[in-house]
Amino acid sequence: MKKQCIQVNKKKGEQIRKVLMEKGSLDTTVRITSDEQYIYIPLISDADLTELLFEDALVTEHEFMLHEKPATLEHMLGYMPRYEVIGSIALLESGETDLERAADALLQVNPHIKTVLAALSPVEGEFRTRRFTFINGENTTQTVHREYGCRYAIDMEKAYFTPRLATERSRILEQVKDGEVIADMFAGVGPFSILIAKNRPSCRVIAIDKNPEAVKFLRHNIALNAVSNVEAIEGDARGEVRKYAGIADHIVMNLPHTAQEFLDAAMVVAKPGTVIHYYDITPESDLYSTSLSHIETAASRAGFGIEPIATRIVRSYSPHQFNVCIEVRIMG
Repeated sequence: MKKQCIQVNKKKGEQIRKVLMEKGSLDTTVRITSDEQYIYIPLISDADLTELLFEDALVTEHEFMLHEKPATLEHMLGYMPRYEVIGSIALLESGETDLERAADALLQVNPHIKTVLAALSPVEGEFRTRRFTFINGENTTQTVHREYGCRYAIDMEKAYFTPRLATERSRILEQVKDGEVIADMFAGVGPFSILIAKNRPSCRVIAIDKNPEAVKFLRHNIALNAVSNVEAIEGDARGEVRKYAGIADHIVMNLPHTAQEFLDAAMVVAKPGTVIHYYDITPESDLYSTSLSHIETAASRAGFGIEPIATRIVRSYSPHQFNVCIEVRIMG
C-alpha cells in the first residue's frame, strides 16, 4: 500500500526513526523499507508535517507492506487449548478433544516447543507420577525446565513437576533468611529446595523424597545448578525427619491431598518459631478451616501451639476445589 513517509539517507535512518517514535508520528502498522540509498519511514495519516522537516530528508510517498501479525493459538484453532509448557514440552490437559490439531498449532506458534504430550491421568500413586501419550514433535518425556535462574532436568513420566507453582516457589524464597534451615519434605526434582539453596547459599536445605527416580533427578539438578547446601535424601519423610529433630526454621509440605498424614513428622523437625508452609486441596465450602484444625491438632500432640500467618488460594484444581497454602508459625 502507498503511504506518506520520510525518505532519508540510510545513515540517518535510525536517528529519524527514534524522533518519529517519540513524537508519535511513526506508523507501526507497516514495515519500514529501503533501497540501495534511502530508507523510507512511514508516517501516521494525521502527522504534523511542519514538525517533521529534517535536514537532507524528504516527505514523499512510497509502497509499504503491512506487518504480519504473529499467529496465535486462538486464531489458528478458534479456541484456546488448556496446556502448560515444561521446558521444551507442551502438555495438553485432559479434556482436549482435537489433540493432533492442537499439537500442530502449538509447534507452529512456539518455536521453543519441541514435543507435545497429552495427560492420560492425574497425579497418582505413592511416587506422584502421571501417564502421558505422545502427540507430535520429538517423542520424549525428558526436558530441562528453566525457572528463576535455575535449571531442572525432568522426566515427566518418572517425577511430578508443574511450572504453575513458579510464583509460589519464589514467594517462599522471599520469606527465607540467610543462615536458616529448610526442610523440604516432598522435594521431587528440587524446585523449592534448589531455588532456596541457590539464592540463600548460607542456608541448609534438607530435601527429602520417597520416589527414587525423583531423587536421582534431584541430585542431578543439585550439580546442574552448582549448589552445595542441599542434602538430597531418598526415603519416607515420616522417618527421615527424625534425624533432624528440632532444627528447621521453615518446613515445606507440598503434598496436596495427603500432607495431613505427615503433620506429626513435621512437628518432630519443628521448633518454636518454625514456619510451616502447608499445601492442600480443599473444597470451596471449606478452604482453610479443616486443614488448620489438622495442623493445630498435630502441634498440640507435640506440645506446641500455632499462630496462623497467612492463607491463600494458589490455583484452581478442579470445579469447586482449590490448591491452597496455609502458613503457620509454631509456638512453644
